[in-house]
Amino acid sequence: MDNKFILGLKGFCMGAADVVPGVSGGTMAFILGIYKQFIEAIRSFDTIWLQHVFKFEIKAALHRPHFGFLIPLVIGIFCALIFFTRVIPLPSLLYTHPEPIYGLFFGLIIGSIIVLLLDMKQFNGATFLFISLGTAFGLFIVNLVPTNTPDAAWFIFLCGSLSISAMLLPGISGSFILLILRQYDTILNGIGHFNLSVLIPFGLGALTGLVVFSRFLGWLLARFYQTTLQIIIGVLLGTLWIIWPFQIRHYELIHNKQRLISSVPYWPETLSQPVTYAILMMVLGLSIVLIMSALAHRD
Repeated sequence: MDNKFILGLKGFCMGAADVVPGVSGGTMAFILGIYKQFIEAIRSFDTIWLQHVFKFEIKAALHRPHFGFLIPLVIGIFCALIFFTRVIPLPSLLYTHPEPIYGLFFGLIIGSIIVLLLDMKQFNGATFLFISLGTAFGLFIVNLVPTNTPDAAWFIFLCGSLSISAMLLPGISGSFILLILRQYDTILNGIGHFNLSVLIPFGLGALTGLVVFSRFLGWLLARFYQTTLQIIIGVLLGTLWIIWPFQIRHYELIHNKQRLISSVPYWPETLSQPVTYAILMMVLGLSIVLIMSALAHRD
């Protein structure tokens, strides 16, 4: 029971990481020392398991997946989703207190980059090349995505698939992808209020992403682990400016929803109260990741 409770707490940390567009659930699993178990547990839903299901071999179908690991983890993740959408409504805080909230996100991402850099075995010309390629790709993604994106079911499905795929990577947050796609508040409000028109296509997209991407990721990390991490670090660096807390943001009411239509970063010239709070939240976010990483390595 103690082990299940600890797994539930780790699941809560992963869920919190994916609600906050800063640290990915994959990074949190990596920091907490359960990343390989996490990927293997997802991959346990394989073709052999499907054969058991279609043949109605209930006992075999229940024993093949790693349910003992996944159930407490998923419960923890679900509790985090509810907590950060109903108790502490992050989607609303993005509009009412953007500087400190984005400051927290920014600090968490910087912490993630540092943790991933510390895991690098060596630094050479190839390392800087792949980080540079990742940075260029990150900048390309940010500039490719339009300011306004549709709320259609097909796009929600695509958001589910992309965000869950990002969650599996140690470095890219699923919520960060939703933030770039301008669907962060839509999805989290849908989860918090159990809006089935959002939850069903998003859930189907997430399931598709899990099935397809977990296998590709397992292959990629097994053969090109360091290169993959270097590209992830570059992507995070390239997309950092969209999370920079000091921006002139313009919103418009489109289809009865506040939409971000433009965002221009700036450097604050005075130490006002919002700037001070943003800096403190940056330090807090950075400290959270580094402390959790240090505790995990000590264990």
